[in-house]
Amino acid sequence: MSAPGFAHEALVYRDEAGYVEGASAFLREGVAAGEAVFALVRPGVIESLREALGADADHVRFLDMTEVGRNPARIIPTLRSLIADAGDRPAWAVTEHTWPGRTEEETAETRLHEALVNVAFEDTDLRLLCPTDPAFLADAEHSHPIVIEGDQRRPSDRFDPKLADTEFAADLPAPERVSDVAHFNLDDLPELRDLVTIRASGFGLPRARALDLTLATNEIVTNSICHGGERGTLRVWDEEDAVVCEVSDGGQITDPLVGRIVPTPSVPGGRGVWLANQLCDLVRIRSTTVGTVVRLHMAKP
Repeated sequence: MSAPGFAHEALVYRDEAGYVEGASAFLREGVAAGEAVFALVRPGVIESLREALGADADHVRFLDMTEVGRNPARIIPTLRSLIADAGDRPAWAVTEHTWPGRTEEETAETRLHEALVNVAFEDTDLRLLCPTDPAFLADAEHSHPIVIEGDQRRPSDRFDPKLADTEFAADLPAPERVSDVAHFNLDDLPELRDLVTIRASGFGLPRARALDLTLATNEIVTNSICHGGERGTLRVWDEEDAVVCEVSDGGQITDPLVGRIVPTPSVPGGRGVWLANQLCDLVRIRSTTVGTVVRLHMAKP
């Protein structure tokens, strides 16, 4: 059960005007209550909300979600940071997860993110409103306890409190083609780094981006060697809009929030995935008793 201070609501909108009307009403209510109020939305919506809020906009902190949430795995730590900044005040936030131009893989990953929100914040004094296009209503009903449509606010009878575990254990879609497959152990790290850098550059990534992907891949491969049975498999491929490196091994990750909590010296593990999330445009992790798969996506210019 969620704590009384936590609420996770989906705002289903039919058009941009409905989006702005519903989100601005929520933000205005939070401002009037003296809460810490945030809006993590795309740039065009930021301007529309500022206009709708008028003077109340001065009491709302706006963040460009296309930047802070390009990789959905960065959204939860961003919210945690905002909550920490709020001190003892309850926090209210509008968080937009899908928008025009979001890739299919990014949009799919928001399903896991929305489920993990219920785990990450269940004991916090946070109220989240997530604007939702009707095309994603079915997904929203599974991950949000409350759904708002027009003037109606209703409990979702399809809400699944175990959705995070289900999504984290689901299979990722198979790639259409793979350029390289390399089985590795500890002795193979230098060759794997060279392979990723060469392939990423050849597939069109600028050198700095190729080196970031190499570093992220090295971190995940090292995790496989340390925690996944000392061996694993690296696959590399090229997509229309990104270069992808996939690392798989026989180990299991039991915490679906891995890489979404800022690492601290007192807590072992999680640093490699955290770094990968900061470097890459998308990181997708799925794990079961059979094994773990980590996909690192780096967008092309």
